[in-house]
Amino acid sequence: MSTEKQFVASPESKAKAKQLRLFALLAWIVAIAGQVFAILKLISDETLTYLIIAIVILLALALTGSWLWKKANRLDPASEKDKVKFFFQNQFGAIMGVLSFLPLVILILTNKDISGKTKGVAGAIAVIAMLVAGIAGVDFDPPSIEKYTEEINQQTDVVKKLNFDNDNVFWTRAGNRYHIFDDCQHIRGRDEINNGSVKASWDEKGISELCKTCQARAMRERNIQDLEEPILEGADILED
Repeated sequence: MSTEKQFVASPESKAKAKQLRLFALLAWIVAIAGQVFAILKLISDETLTYLIIAIVILLALALTGSWLWKKANRLDPASEKDKVKFFFQNQFGAIMGVLSFLPLVILILTNKDISGKTKGVAGAIAVIAMLVAGIAGVDFDPPSIEKYTEEINQQTDVVKKLNFDNDNVFWTRAGNRYHIFDDCQHIRGRDEINNGSVKASWDEKGISELCKTCQARAMRERNIQDLEEPILEGADILED
């Protein structure tokens, strides 16, 4: 597979990714601040209910941070060549998810001033929350510049096969698919329709996929029975 079309995140994608990461960090900072408050004020038999509520809120903040961080990584992925940065950038959500609960878990389980019931209930809930936050923060299929580059070239080959050796495609600012035909029903009549190569659509929009409607139409019009590269996995008919 040719790697001439190297993926490079656009300045717009980098700026949006930076914004998302800042919001993720803010969510984790608030979660850690809430954890400190819970440690200082809520570890007691009398405040068990409030401690449980606080744990639920901390979990929501940790999960929000992880979701935002993963979304940012898909807009501006790391390179697999720098293994340390690649690992920490993609698994930072898991690390922060655990840190949002670990001190609280330790102090609940080692506190001698609360009853066994409080320790058991609060400790179990806190441990479960920590595990949920940690697992949810793990990116089991992390994006990378190399992976995007490979996908871009695979998609370019398929589009060329469908489009008379031409990889010119069309897309809109709000959509998440590119199109072979500018009169496709999903973009027809839009005020602004951009066009360029498959790589250009990725550079401008981040990760993108071929419109399934355009694929079916091109295969029908070009009398193509099958495609070697299955790039439409997960795509559906609801396009923009």
